Amino acid sequence: MVTIKDIAKESGYSVSTVSRVLNHRNDVSPDAKKKIEEIVEKYHFVPNNNAKHLKQTNSESIGVLVKGISNMLFASIVEEIQRTVEKTRYTVIVSYLDEDDNEVEQALLLCRERKPLGLLFLGGNPEYFEQDFSRVDVPCVMVSTQSERMHFDNLSSVSTDDVEAAHCAVDALFEANHRQIGILGGNIETSFTSHQRFVGCAESFQSHGVAFDAGRCYESVRFSFDSAYRGMKRLLARFPEVTAIFAMSDVMAIGAIRALIDMGYKVPEDISVIGFDGTMLAEYSHPRLTTIKQQYKVLATRSIEILFGQIELNRKPVHELIPFELIQGESVNAVGE
Repeated sequence: MVTIKDIAKESGYSVSTVSRVLNHRNDVSPDAKKKIEEIVEKYHFVPNNNAKHLKQTNSESIGVLVKGISNMLFASIVEEIQRTVEKTRYTVIVSYLDEDDNEVEQALLLCRERKPLGLLFLGGNPEYFEQDFSRVDVPCVMVSTQSERMHFDNLSSVSTDDVEAAHCAVDALFEANHRQIGILGGNIETSFTSHQRFVGCAESFQSHGVAFDAGRCYESVRFSFDSAYRGMKRLLARFPEVTAIFAMSDVMAIGAIRALIDMGYKVPEDISVIGFDGTMLAEYSHPRLTTIKQQYKVLATRSIEILFGQIELNRKPVHELIPFELIQGESVNAVGE
């Protein structure tokens, strides 16, 4: 039987480094991670602590892979998933990833170690799916990200139309007579969700006859308060004429508002801000945030229903779009008011 020491010896790395890779830690170099995972795959190695879980739960478990530890929408969805699954015979295995991690790679590790009957992906990059998803052999559902164009026969999706929703958010700013609009969003090269919302922004600018200069008005940040706070300051330094901000998440919007206040601006009197997600944070922020509300309970329950249908009844993939709503808060003023 291969042990963790054997993996360390063959890889040339220490036992502690191998352990960090097996526990999905991020403090490991890409080269070490790749080498160790290749050897783990070669020997179909399962650590003892996971082997114990295999005996106990592998026939009744559902895996949930969550991209981004600061995503409050995902936190609400996970809570609803757990509440729903508790009423069934299944158990939930939740695995949190950095927003830039390869979720399909992590899914393959989870399938090998814990043998779940199905997987839910909260957040996903189509590029990673195109590379490796064909190796995943259990039913899966992407939650909040569309997967219909990927054409995998074991992959469904339940999501909001991110292009249309972002278009709606920026339309609301134009309708309030704003023309100098800045955008805080994720990396459009690695975040499919951010890319779709970026497309919606560009379409809104075009429909209102305003040039979309992404190099000037778009600031790429992570989905966190701190990153949005710093990004807002960078954006304002580059684009001082800005009168309104569309932030691609409520977390980003709150980080941006804090930065504006710290710089002496009033929201919305000087600069308006609109968010995205409709989390409880938006309702209790000051000022109360205008935002695009996603129906997190529907996203969660439909994803579970579809996944169970695939697991228990061998149903074909389903792709659903869940309606969104523009919630009028207190963070947007019309120009001239």
